[in-house]
Amino acid sequence: MAEPVDCIIIGGGPAGLTAAIYLARFLRQCVVIDAGDGRAATIPTSHNLPGFPDGINGGDFLDRLRQQALLYGAKLVSGQVESIAVVTGGFIAQTAVGTHVASTVLIASGVVNHRPKMPAALHDQALAIGLIRYCPVCDGFEARGRNIGVLGSDSHGAREAEFLRRYSDRVTLLAQCEMTLAVTDRARLRDQDITVIDVPVRSLEIEGQRLVARLERGGPLYFDTLYPGLGSSPRTDLARQAGAKVGSDGSIVTDAHQQTDVPGLFAAGDVVEGLDQISVATGHGAKAATAIHNLLRERET
Repeated sequence: MAEPVDCIIIGGGPAGLTAAIYLARFLRQCVVIDAGDGRAATIPTSHNLPGFPDGINGGDFLDRLRQQALLYGAKLVSGQVESIAVVTGGFIAQTAVGTHVASTVLIASGVVNHRPKMPAALHDQALAIGLIRYCPVCDGFEARGRNIGVLGSDSHGAREAEFLRRYSDRVTLLAQCEMTLAVTDRARLRDQDITVIDVPVRSLEIEGQRLVARLERGGPLYFDTLYPGLGSSPRTDLARQAGAKVGSDGSIVTDAHQQTDVPGLFAAGDVVEGLDQISVATGHGAKAATAIHNLLRERET
C-alpha cells in the first residue's frame, strides 16, 4: 500500500493535472493516477486555447502540464483505478498494481466519444489530419467555408449541424443508422439550408484529402471534414461506487466548488456537466484544488 496522501486525482487530463499543480503549490501531497486514454491527447492542434496563438498539439500541452506538476512535487502514476471506497478519514483507491489512500479524491476521468462505425486505425488517421473533428466549439473556425458533414441521426446531430452552419453554407446531416429527426428539427434544418440525407451511411473512407461517405443506396458523398454528432458518455463508474449523485445526462453533479454530495469527493472537467473545453477543465481543476486545500485546512484546525 502506498503512503497516504492528501488527494488522489483520478485522470491525467487538463483538469486533473491543473489540480495537481495547484495542490502541489499548496504544499499538499497528491498523486495523479492516469490511464492514458483521455481525449486531450488525441487533439492534433488546438487553436482556441488561450496563450497559444499558433496552436498546440494536445499531447504537447499535456506534457507541459505534467512537467509543471512534477516541478512542484506532484506524483504521477500510470494505471487504471478499478475501485474507490469511502473509509473513515478518507478514501481507498485500488489499481491493478496497488492501493492508494487519501483524505480526498478528485475524479477527472473525462468522457468517451461515441465514434463512427469504421476501423479504429482509419478513424485515428482521419482524426490526425482533420478529416474527422469532434468539437465544433474548438475548431469550427478551421472548417469555415468547407464542405462539412455531420454524422448524427437525432436532435443532437441536428443541433451540431445548426451550430456549424455559421461557418459554412455547405453543411450536410448524415444518418449513421435510421434518421429519427423530429418535424421541428427538419423544419429548422430546412430553413437554414442544411441538407439532410436519410439514407444511412454504410462506410467512411479516406480518399486523397477528403472523407468519403458511402451510403447504403446511391452514390458516394465527399466532405472536407466530418463531425460525429453522436454524443459521449461520462466516465462515472467510480463516482457511482462512492455514492455520488449523477445527473440525468450521466455527468457527476457538483456544487460551485466542484464537490460532490459525498464529503471529500470532488469532480472536475468533462465528467461534470458543462462546456467540454480545455479552458473550462483547467478552471475546474483550479477550483477543486483550492476547495480541497481549504477543506483540509479546516480539518487540520
